[in-house]
Amino acid sequence: MKLIIAIVNKDDSGKLTTNLNKAGFMSTKLSTTGGFLKAGNVTFLIGVEEDKVDACLDVMRDCCSKRTQMVSTGAGSHMDQFFTSLPVEITVGGATVFVIDIDRFVKM
Repeated sequence: MKLIIAIVNKDDSGKLTTNLNKAGFMSTKLSTTGGFLKAGNVTFLIGVEEDKVDACLDVMRDCCSKRTQMVSTGAGSHMDQFFTSLPVEITVGGATVFVIDIDRFVKM
């Protein structure tokens, strides 16, 4: 048995939930916040048999696409001079996935 912990962009979470359910994977969703962009994420906890891990990861690959987004780094000042920064293009989306061995799984 494996535990898949997948951190995905909140914009991808609805599609991922739907497609995981269609593929027969049950999940628990936790609302989380990323540390770098302070943006909303969703963390999925999914218990799967070892032989179904790749199928679950394939569903995630199909639903969690990387894309670019413009973000402002904010305004600041230095020695009595005020400046604004230009927007910066960053990559968002995709998924960060951990696959962990589970010694015991009990569903009550």
